[in-house]
Amino acid sequence: MRFFTQRKHFKDLTEQEILALAISSEEDDARIYRSYAEMLRPDYPATAKIFDGMAAEEDEHRRRLIALHEKRFGPVIPLIRREHVAGFYARRPIWLVENLGIERIREEAEMMERDAERFYLAAAARTTDAATRQLLGDLAAAEAGHQATANELEQAHLGQDEKEAEKAIAHRQFVLTWVQPGLAGLMDGSVSTLAPIFATAFATHDPWTTFLVGLAASVGAGISMGFTEAASDDGELSGRGSPVKRGLASGVMTTVGGLGHALPYLIPEFWTATIIAFFIVFVELWAIAWIQNRYMETPFFRAAFQVVLGGAMVLAAGILIGSG
Repeated sequence: MRFFTQRKHFKDLTEQEILALAISSEEDDARIYRSYAEMLRPDYPATAKIFDGMAAEEDEHRRRLIALHEKRFGPVIPLIRREHVAGFYARRPIWLVENLGIERIREEAEMMERDAERFYLAAAARTTDAATRQLLGDLAAAEAGHQATANELEQAHLGQDEKEAEKAIAHRQFVLTWVQPGLAGLMDGSVSTLAPIFATAFATHDPWTTFLVGLAASVGAGISMGFTEAASDDGELSGRGSPVKRGLASGVMTTVGGLGHALPYLIPEFWTATIIAFFIVFVELWAIAWIQNRYMETPFFRAAFQVVLGGAMVLAAGILIGSG
């Protein structure tokens, strides 16, 4: 329904406008690839070279398209961009992609090539000029073959040592941005809420009151931990990544850690709820020890001793206070 949009429909474009759209699209894609390269260069120099090579490919496509446009229509290229055409594929803003992992950025580049291939195939079907049709078809084939080009560039610039180095950097960034603050939150939520929840439980023997105290303690601790983590370090110098991501990981895991042993008190029978809560606490503490061993490379028995002994002491304190 055309009257609902002010943008042009692809089937209404002239051949000159199709060429102009292709030129602007190639310019944008080259800029995106160069932005990826600059963004990745400090930590992933080998992958940055791959994107430099892909940007150079897009520049060559643009040059060929401009030469054809000058030959057919003259030197003045109409200003038409992706956002001017209804239903035309869009690109993610760089600032939405820059916080993604390196593998996700590579997937984004593959998707860009598939979108461009579909555009050139559709454009070639719309033109009647033989030279234009041939060039658009060649560019469709080139975009389809860009994955092979990327693989060739990867083989040229990304040896096994470079891959291992980039993999190690990506793992370290994942640990610093997600695992470390999430683990801190899980430990805080699981351990620090033990005392108030079980003190309330043994003081009142009222499951519903215990649940409300546990819910308030968990949510309050999650909000506090989330804001504290986000405000403590902007990640610029430490390299720990986005403060929003770290705050989210810490806040959510703090809340989850506390709710784990608060939810059983939705069961109206006190001792049934308490026994289940004890079991959940046992699982939580050993899970934290496993995560510390798996991602933080803390020796398992040391992690277990620290977390399980500390948690048991807090649990005992809560029970004693509540029973007194």
